[in-house]
Order: sequence, then C-alpha cells, then structure tokens
Amino acid sequence: MTVILIILSALVVVGVVLYIHHRFTSSVDAVEEQSQPQPPTECCGLHITCEKDSLLSSVSDEIVYYDDEELDVYKGREADCYTDEEIERFRDILLTLLPQDIAGWGRSVQLRGIELPTAVRDELLMIVSEARQKENTHD
Repeated sequence: MTVILIILSALVVVGVVLYIHHRFTSSVDAVEEQSQPQPPTECCGLHITCEKDSLLSSVSDEIVYYDDEELDVYKGREADCYTDEEIERFRDILLTLLPQDIAGWGRSVQLRGIELPTAVRDELLMIVSEARQKENTHD
C-alpha cells in the first residue's frame, strides 16, 4: 500500500510540474506571436474583398512578374487596340497560370501600366469570380 501511495504522489507532483511548465511556455509563445504579426494565408472575412484574391492595384503595390516580361512592350496600349495574335499571347499566359496566381497576375499587369485586351480582361474577371464562388461554397 505504501508503494502505491509513493507512486501516486510522484505522478501528482510530475503532473503539477508539467502543468506549470506548459502554462508558462504557452504564455511566452502567445506574447511572441502577438509581437510578430504574420500575414494571413487565407482571407479573414473582415473585408469586402479579400486582399489575397483582389484585382485592385490599390491593395498591393508590389509588381510580380509571372514569367511574362514580354508583355511590358504593351504598356500604354488601349484595350481595344490589340491584334488577334497579341490577344492570344495574353490568353496563353492567363490560362497557364496557377489558379492561386491569377488575381496577382491581373494586379501586377495593372500596376505595370498594361491594359489587358477586353476579351482577356473579361476572362480574367470570370475566372476570379468563379474561384471566389467555389471558395465561398466550401466554407
């Protein structure tokens, strides 16, 4: 009987020590996380448009190239002044992008001063809209 009481006492002491250690380390981790805010990987739902999939250039001023440097020659052209071949060049780039890169590409093109051909712009808007709807139905 004495052995059982010694074992139980030792387990209780170890449990209390582990509990105190856990409480102390979790509060330190919480303070560290608060001091270093990190950008969300998913939309937080607090904004009308998610910054992650927004096409607005005012959301981010970072220009990112998606292996499309050749499009810079179209800077300053109007949307209705493209030939069929040039429209296909834009469309090819749009359709080869990863789904998570499409909104960022549209934003980047806009920041670079490139106006998308009307048909490609409509396709871009449709793709982003469908992705948002699909994401909203999964939530």
